[in-house]
Amino acid sequence: MRPEILFPLFSPVTSLKGVGPRVAPLLERLAGPLVRDVLWLQPHSVVRRTPSVISAALDGEVMTFEVVVESLQISRSAARPTRIRVFDQTGFMSLVFFGAYGSQLEQRHPVNARRVVSGKVELSQYGLQMVHPDYMVAPEKAGDIPQVEPIYPATEGLPPRRVRGFVVEAQSRAPELPEWQDPAWLAREQFPAWREALERLHAPQNEADLSPLSRHRRRLAYDELLAHQLAMAQRKAARRREPAARIVMGDLGDRIRAGLPFRFTAAQDRALHEIRSDLIAGERMSRLVQGDVGSGKTVVAMCAMADVARAGAQNALMAPTEILARQHFETISGPLAAHGIGVILLTGRDRGAARAEKLRGLATGAIKVAVGTHALFQDDVVFQNLQMAVIDEQHRFGVAERQRLQAKGESVHVIAMSATPIPRTLELTMYGDLDVSRIEEKPPGRTPVATRAAPMNRLDEVVARLKDAAAGGAQAFWICPLVSESELSDLAAAEMRVIALREVIGAGVGLVHGKMPAAEKDAVMADFADGKLSVLVATTVVEVGVNVPNATIMVIEQAERFGLAQLHQLRGRVGRGVRESACVLLYDPPLSETAQQRLDILRRTDDGFLIAERDLELRGGGDALGLRQSGLPDYVFVDVFAHRDLIAVAGDDARLIIARDPDLTSQRGLALRTLQELFDWKAGAGLRDAG
Repeated sequence: MRPEILFPLFSPVTSLKGVGPRVAPLLERLAGPLVRDVLWLQPHSVVRRTPSVISAALDGEVMTFEVVVESLQISRSAARPTRIRVFDQTGFMSLVFFGAYGSQLEQRHPVNARRVVSGKVELSQYGLQMVHPDYMVAPEKAGDIPQVEPIYPATEGLPPRRVRGFVVEAQSRAPELPEWQDPAWLAREQFPAWREALERLHAPQNEADLSPLSRHRRRLAYDELLAHQLAMAQRKAARRREPAARIVMGDLGDRIRAGLPFRFTAAQDRALHEIRSDLIAGERMSRLVQGDVGSGKTVVAMCAMADVARAGAQNALMAPTEILARQHFETISGPLAAHGIGVILLTGRDRGAARAEKLRGLATGAIKVAVGTHALFQDDVVFQNLQMAVIDEQHRFGVAERQRLQAKGESVHVIAMSATPIPRTLELTMYGDLDVSRIEEKPPGRTPVATRAAPMNRLDEVVARLKDAAAGGAQAFWICPLVSESELSDLAAAEMRVIALREVIGAGVGLVHGKMPAAEKDAVMADFADGKLSVLVATTVVEVGVNVPNATIMVIEQAERFGLAQLHQLRGRVGRGVRESACVLLYDPPLSETAQQRLDILRRTDDGFLIAERDLELRGGGDALGLRQSGLPDYVFVDVFAHRDLIAVAGDDARLIIARDPDLTSQRGLALRTLQELFDWKAGAGLRDAG
């Protein structure tokens, strides 16, 4: 139950004065449905109102003047402005109002009336003017004009000053809450109390007060991080209390590994050892195996699945697309089948007797490994004894989808695999309730992809070289840029590129994009994988993860529009065979300094983890690495770059708290429960995780 002390903050925004049926939807869209959400709104800038005289007015500055109304040029039409000419002892200026407000202005501000006006000064063809002054009041009300004013986000129909009024009222409802932070930590960091931090947030005196590095912002960010880390630490502790089958290890996994045509890297060995330690512990495993494209995650999972099969249990490997599922099946079915382990591929295409036979094999336990797509968790799929689920690119599945697969067995062990390297500083924010294995080495023998950047005016030269390479049997990906927010615009650009390439290269140019039906898309990608197409043009919305060892060229058009991590992911689609591979980054000059750094980093290294760290540095906060869709939490106060030092501290603090007070029943524990309710980070909430 939410503590009563928080009830005022969890009231609907309609409880705020002035928020009626018209305003409520606007405020909800801007902030959220609760008073707390309005309290969380943060000013994005601050305005200083400088008292002055007209002769000292500066173009573009926000200034305040005490003036006398000389005359009014009233407009009765909304198309023409009303002008009020005012003066002080040093000069004249005009106040300009658009809209049919002439009669009201004439009543409120008659000739010879003395007024204090404040707003942005403009030097126009009509002389000095102020369009729609922010304030225009009688001298006795000059105290109502703030000298320093925070500016809040706005939306059409809800200007910043109106928003500020709602924030001020929401702030008045913020209660005094029990302190949940360790006193020694507060003193060391010189953090203000929670309510004081909010007051400073909403009363900035300068630009420094708006910085995520200010003490009040760091305090609020740490509160939010601690609430999140506590929830994940509770989830992790609860999972470890959940008994699961002990997988008694045999030598089958090692025999399969010994028969592979390559040796495991030290990182692969370490990851497999960590998985095996989980499997014999008697607790439900929930482990993320994180590694670059081509680092060998799938074969590590295959050896673990062999261990589970050797113990008489079943495995499921689920991938987000049919083409990826088929790729995994082709990788693992041969080595497993050679040692007597039955493997099937189950997708939406399976029908009739063939599907029934596969389902029968799973229900009887004859099949020990099922590889597939969403088809694996359909109602008619029954496992005899599912004990491990491997989920590839787990962020592509919803929590409910992952849970439906795990519900096919009891206390199912889970391995999530991700080919998107995450900066170590962000690991806790995304995977704090998981155990993490990092495969940081590439298998030996992989040839680095030669990466070069070229301006778009060399496009014809690139196409000519591509034609020669295709004539020699090479295959290439061509990635079209993000043109706009509209997928249709991206598609149009890709279709134009296909037409242009076909004129030069011939009919062997295919196209895949997000608007295509799945079966049609898979067919085109299969043709590319089978060598029937020389060039595959794709928009960025398409998962081009198909493994085509013969593809040795990656062309990325307008590469400056892409994030560094995304460029690295795309580049990883080539260089998978023994032939030398190349990646061409076409860009539109001139490049910004950040874009130049991105392309330089990509040319210098193919270490995905290093690239992810540098991407975080270059992007700073915001949607770091474009990872929002991958599970980066939607924080309110946390800037993952500016506050990265606090992430690890919050994780350590949370683990220590749960170790000492697992049920949060101490005085601090009860206060921490309030913190979790305040931010809605609770152990029972649907955290974005793998298990």
